[in-house]
Amino acid sequence: MRNIPISLCLLPAAVGAVSCGNGAEEETRRPNILFIMTDDHTTQAMSCYGGRLIQTPNMDRIAGEGIRFDNCYATNALSGPSRACILTGKFSHENGFTDNASIFDGDQQTFPKLLQQAGYQTAIVGKWHLISEPQGFDWWSVLSGQGEQGDYYSPDFWEKDGDTTRNVTCEGYVTDVVTDKAISYIQGRDKDRPFCLMLHQKAPHRNWMPSPKNLGIFNDTVFPEPENLFDDYSGRGEAARSQDMSLERTFTEDWDLKLLTGDEMRANPSNRLAQVYLRMPEDVQRKWDSVYAGRIAEYRSGKLSGKELVRWKYQQYMRDYLATVLSVDEGIGRVLECLEKEGELDNTIVVYTSDQGFFLGEHGWFDKRFMYEECQRMPLIVRYPKAIKAGSVSSALCMNVDFAPTFLDFAGVEIPSDIQGESLKRVLENGGKTPEDWRKAVYYHYYEYPAEHSVKRHYGIRTDDFKLIHFYNDIDQWEMYDLKKDPKEMSNVFDSEEYASTRESLLELLRDVQKEYGDDDPDETVKVLFHGDRRYVERSK
Repeated sequence: MRNIPISLCLLPAAVGAVSCGNGAEEETRRPNILFIMTDDHTTQAMSCYGGRLIQTPNMDRIAGEGIRFDNCYATNALSGPSRACILTGKFSHENGFTDNASIFDGDQQTFPKLLQQAGYQTAIVGKWHLISEPQGFDWWSVLSGQGEQGDYYSPDFWEKDGDTTRNVTCEGYVTDVVTDKAISYIQGRDKDRPFCLMLHQKAPHRNWMPSPKNLGIFNDTVFPEPENLFDDYSGRGEAARSQDMSLERTFTEDWDLKLLTGDEMRANPSNRLAQVYLRMPEDVQRKWDSVYAGRIAEYRSGKLSGKELVRWKYQQYMRDYLATVLSVDEGIGRVLECLEKEGELDNTIVVYTSDQGFFLGEHGWFDKRFMYEECQRMPLIVRYPKAIKAGSVSSALCMNVDFAPTFLDFAGVEIPSDIQGESLKRVLENGGKTPEDWRKAVYYHYYEYPAEHSVKRHYGIRTDDFKLIHFYNDIDQWEMYDLKKDPKEMSNVFDSEEYASTRESLLELLRDVQKEYGDDDPDETVKVLFHGDRRYVERSK
C-alpha cells in the first residue's frame, strides 16, 4: 500500500454534478443526513446521558439542540451485524449478516441505495466491517487492516476513487483522518443536491489507543468504579459465569494494558501492539514511551494482586478508553463547524450513535454481545431544528432497524414494506413523546458462539419495565429482570413465584414479537455464505 500524506488521501473524487429533474430549489428543501457512528461507545461515557466519567461537549450540543433517546437498543450487539441492521432496516436473520464471520450481501436493498435513486448523493467514510464492497454510495473510503477494524495510527483505507478502487495508507491518527475525509467530502459535494454521509469512526474500539494530543491526559485521574465491578454472578445462569470478557482474566498485558516498552516492541515487531506502535511517527513513539513508562513500572513492581490488581486494570482501561473518546467528540465539533460555515447545519439531520453500547467494568467486564443494558442500549441523539424541539428527551422503545425508515421518511422516499423497523419521525416531531400505538418491546438475537469472548447464543425482549432472555444452543436457560427494582440486572427472577404472571405475559409477548419479525425458529442459526459468485444459506442448530 502507498503511504499518502493526509492532504492528498482525504480528497474524495468529485460526485456527480447533475441535479435531479425537480430542480435545485426543491432539492435544497430536502434535508441532508449526517449519520455519525462510533464503535463500542456507551452512554456511560457521555455527559449528556448523565455519565460521571467524561465530558463530551459536542455530543452534548447535539442532544441539547435536539433530542436524546433513552431507550434505543441494538438488535444484535456486535459490530458487523449492527451495521447490517442499520443499512437494511432488517433484523440479522433477514439481512443474512448474523455474526462477524458473515459476508454482507451487498446486492440487497439498503437505505443509501434508495436515497441514491431518489437523487441524494451518498457517501461513507471510516469503518465498514462488512467484508463485501460497499454499494449504494457515490464515494466511499473505508478502513482496512486489523481484521477490517482499521489501525489507530497511519490507517489503511480501501476507497472508491471515481470508477476505480484503490488501497492507500494515510498519515495521522485514525479519528482525525476520518474526520478530515468527512469534512473534505462536505466541502466538495454537489451543492445543488442533498447528501447522505455516513461517518463511521473506529474509536473507541479495543485496544483504545488515544491520539497524540490526548496521550496520558487522564494519567492522574482516578475514575469511580461501578458498583458491581466484583459481581460473583450468584443467582444467574451459566452464560454470565462462562464468558471470557473479564478485566480479571481476559485483559492482556500487551494489547489491552500496553505493558511493553518501546525497545521491547522494536525488538519484537511481530507482536500485535508493536505492529501498531511501529506505524507511529518517531516523535509520537517517544511520547507514548513517556506516557506508559509509569504504568509499566507500577505493574512490574509486583505489588499488585487480587482485587487491587483488578481495580488497577479498571483504571488503566478507563484512562485509555476515555482518552480515545475525547478525539471522537473533538471531531464532531469540527464537522458541526464545517456544516455551519457551509450554511447547511440547520438543514442537516445530524445523528450520533454507536453500533452498540459497551461494558465499562460493570459485572467485571469489558466488550459487549450480551443483552444486558450496558451494551444492548445504544446512544442516540439527533439534531434537526426544522422538526425537533431543542432539549427533547424520549423514552420511546426504539432499535437500530428504525434508522433506515426514519431517514427515508424525512427524505420523502417511500418506505418499502419489507423494512422491519419503524420510522421515528413522528416521535422526533412530537417532542419525543411515545405514540399510543407504539411497540411494547424491542427484540434481540445474538448468534456468535462459539467464538471470541464465549458469550452464549441468546434472544429476548425488553419492555419498559422488564427483560426476558433465553440462552440456547449448548444450554437452555432463561433469565428475567425487573428493571425498575433491579436496573443493574443482578437478580434473575424468572423462576420466582412472585413474577409468575409477568413471566407468562412476557413469554407470550416474546412469541408474538418473533412471529411479527419472522424469527419463527429462533433456536436455529442462519448464516448467509459466499463461495465465489455463489450465495448460499447454512443453517445449524
